[in-house]
Amino acid sequence: MRSSVDVDREGACPFPRTPSNLTTMLTKGIDMPRLPGLAFGCLLAMAGDAVAQDGPLKKLQVSRDLFDVGMAEEAPLYLLVAARLRKSVAVKATDRKPEGGQIIDAQPFGWEDILAAAAPLIAGDPTLEGLAEDIRAEREKGVVSGPVYSIAEIPGNARDLYADIRFQGGQYAEIYVEGPSGSDLNLIIRDARDRLVCSDTDISAIAYCGWRPVEDGTFSITVENESGRGGRYSLITN
Repeated sequence: MRSSVDVDREGACPFPRTPSNLTTMLTKGIDMPRLPGLAFGCLLAMAGDAVAQDGPLKKLQVSRDLFDVGMAEEAPLYLLVAARLRKSVAVKATDRKPEGGQIIDAQPFGWEDILAAAAPLIAGDPTLEGLAEDIRAEREKGVVSGPVYSIAEIPGNARDLYADIRFQGGQYAEIYVEGPSGSDLNLIIRDARDRLVCSDTDISAIAYCGWRPVEDGTFSITVENESGRGGRYSLITN
């Protein structure tokens, strides 16, 4: 089944643009549109609405959700929107590493990877190929300050600890973990007094936490690999 969002000839979404409707699209699917260019804009707007109250790393989570559904359903519009969302978040490398571990000199999963995966599905469709070219042509934002990433290797059924990661009080804090498809990563955040702040422990290759610290302080980040196989993951923080 190929699934995406339908639009009318005026380009309006046929249902309210809400996070719940985006969730429905990701879990149940919606019929493919006759006008893919307008559908792309509608789907992108819905994804933007879904993350409007969060920071930029939420876009990465939604991007990965769209990518996974797009690959499973062979729905190229999902992949194109995933690439567009991911390109809008500029990240830079940091030398942060887990206790007792090392970082890997590599790039995180990027918009180029998504477009490469979409290429066989959009081949021969001038509208979809044009949308992909538009994404490639968009200028990336330079990174002076903002989200940073590190990549580490974690064994199966193991955990990595990142201690004393500082976040500013009153500023929205975000942490995003992303592994390869088929992995199962958990994310647990605790404050300096070892109190649980946030956790994301569902069965998934990605995990996200966002919260607003009351005051400046340090937090510990634990990444758990619940699967029996090891692999690389990206840890991204703002």
